[in-house]
Amino acid sequence: MPTIRFQLDSSLPPADVLAGITNFGADRANVWPNVDTSHFQVHRSGPGWAEVTEGSAIAGGVWERERYSWDAARGTVAVETLDSNTWGAGSRWEYHLEPLAGGTRIVATVVRNPKSWKGRLIGFGLAVAGPAMLRTQMQQALARIAAQPDADG
Repeated sequence: MPTIRFQLDSSLPPADVLAGITNFGADRANVWPNVDTSHFQVHRSGPGWAEVTEGSAIAGGVWERERYSWDAARGTVAVETLDSNTWGAGSRWEYHLEPLAGGTRIVATVVRNPKSWKGRLIGFGLAVAGPAMLRTQMQQALARIAAQPDADG
């Protein structure tokens, strides 16, 4: 059960980071490096939550159905895995957004409970290279969010 922790600082304000993490519009796959359009679907959503399927073609196709819940006042986003071809019960992402002078510190925890040989293999890779890889993907997404016309900053 790999648990990956990483943090990074962004010049984006917390509201923009939160909006980027929880934007489930048609351009999501253009923002997030680990999401492709063939594995992305919004099932249901409401104020402060969304149920979506996301994934990518890496390793022959990895997907998971997740429930996002967020609290802007607390600066938190929780992403619980509901179903997946790779990850089992208890798998999740947690983001804490801490305001900084001139931006946001993002503290992320990712828990992966493999449920298949593919999950065990990817889990091993995450245990070794996960923090740097996931931090880089988050930096890429934040740069794309900052470049969007409606982003503050």
